[in-house]
Amino acid sequence: MTSQRSKRLLLNGFTMATVGHISPGLWRHPDDSASQYSTLGYWTSLARLLESGGFDALFIADVLGPIEVYGGNPDSALRNGTQMPVSDPVLAISAMAAVTEHLGFGVTASTSYAQPYLLARTFSTLDQLTDGRIAWNVVTSMVDSAARNLGMERQLEHDVRYDRAQEFLEVTYKLWEGSWEDDAVIRDRVGGVYTDPAKVHRIDHVGEYFSVAGPHLCEPTPQRTPVIFQAGASSRGQEFAARNAELVFLGGRDAEEIGRSVTAIKKRAADLGRDPDGLKFVTSVGVVTAADDAAAESKYADYLQYSTPEGALTLFSAFTGHDWSNHDLNEVVSRTDTNASQSTLASGRGRTLGDITAAMAVAGLHPTIVGGPGTVADQLEALADEADLDGFNIAHAVVPGTYVDFITHVVPELRRRGRVRDGYVPGTLREKLSESGSPAVAGDHPASDFRAWRRPVTKS
Repeated sequence: MTSQRSKRLLLNGFTMATVGHISPGLWRHPDDSASQYSTLGYWTSLARLLESGGFDALFIADVLGPIEVYGGNPDSALRNGTQMPVSDPVLAISAMAAVTEHLGFGVTASTSYAQPYLLARTFSTLDQLTDGRIAWNVVTSMVDSAARNLGMERQLEHDVRYDRAQEFLEVTYKLWEGSWEDDAVIRDRVGGVYTDPAKVHRIDHVGEYFSVAGPHLCEPTPQRTPVIFQAGASSRGQEFAARNAELVFLGGRDAEEIGRSVTAIKKRAADLGRDPDGLKFVTSVGVVTAADDAAAESKYADYLQYSTPEGALTLFSAFTGHDWSNHDLNEVVSRTDTNASQSTLASGRGRTLGDITAAMAVAGLHPTIVGGPGTVADQLEALADEADLDGFNIAHAVVPGTYVDFITHVVPELRRRGRVRDGYVPGTLREKLSESGSPAVAGDHPASDFRAWRRPVTKS
C-alpha cells in the first residue's frame, strides 16, 4: 500500500455491555471494572474519559443469544464471563450523550431479528437525543441461539441474512430520507398546525421480507440517516459494505490480510458508483502501553496470567459456529464450512488452536501491540499505512486502564506526529468523520436515492 503520512487516524473505543468482551478472562484482573457494566456511572465515566482523550466514537458490539456453541451449552460462557451476561447496548447512550459534547456512539443492531419500522424510530430518537452523534453498526447476527430464542428454529443461511439486511436498509432509508420533507414541521402556534400533512408521506414498501406502509413516526433528525457502520468481511459482507457502509470495521491478523479486504471493498464500491475514498476503514487492535517498552511488556505479562484458554475457545466456537471443546490444542484449523462468521474461520485457518487461544488473550483475533508511546505509535502508523486504514477500534484488556494508558501515553505522541486531532470540529458525527461539512449522507450513497422520493399522501 502507498504510505499516507498525512491521513488523520480515527480512534474508537471498542467494548460491549458485558463483563468479558474479547479479552477472555481479563475481567478477573484486580484493575478491571467491567463487572460494573450494569451501572450507569460505568458508562458515563467511560464516555467522559474517551472524550477527554479525543476519541471519535464509542463502538459497542452486541450479541442476541447465549454463547453456547462450545460444549453445546452456555456453561463455559457463564463460567468465564464470555459475553454473558450481556445488556442492551442502546439504553445507556442518552446518558453518555448528556455528559459529553462531541463523542459519537456506534451501536450494534441486527437486521435478522428486528423490524425496520421500529428500529428506524429507535435510531431517529437516538439521533435527536445525541444531537446527531449516532451511528448504526449493521450486523446480520451469527449465533443460532439468537434464532431459537426469537421465534425461529435456526438462523437464516449466511447469504440470505444479507438479502434480508439489504431490504431492511432500503426500508429504513425510505423512512429516514423520504417520508418527511425538510420543512414538514412548521410549529405554527397561531394557525394551530404543528406538521403540514401534505409534506409527510407513506413509503408503501412491499418486498420479499417486509411490507411497511409508513409514514415514519419521527420528524427529520440532525443526520436523518445515522452513520452506517458495518462489520462483515466475507465475500457477501464485503458486497454489503461496499453498497451501504460509511465506516467498515474489518478483522484480520496482519496488514496484508486487512489490506486485501480494504482493496476489494473499495473496488466494489467504485463499481457501484460510490467514491471509494468516501468509505472509512478501521480494524480492532489491543494496545498495552506504559511509559516505556519495558513497563509495557511487564504489564502485558501480568495480563496474560488472567487469560483463560477455555474462554478463548468459547469465543472462537461462537464466531465460527463449530464446537472446538473436544479438539486438541495442537490441531491445525482447516475447516471451511460455516454458517457463522466466515471471515473469522478464514483468519484462524492454518493455525493451531493453541496459537489461536494465545493470540486471543488481549483483543481476540485482532492484532495486539505492546510497547511505550513511540513503539505503539510506530506500529499503529505502519498498520494504517500498509493496510490503507483510516483508524482503529481500541479494544480493552482492562477498563478503564487500557484507555487511561492509551490517552496518557499514545494520544500525545500521535498528536505530535499529526495523526490525530488536537480537539474536535463542530457538527454531527458524520461531519466529524467525513469532514464533508454536511450532516447528510453523500450523494452517491443509496440512502440519498430517496431524498427526492415523494408520493401523494394516501387517504384512508
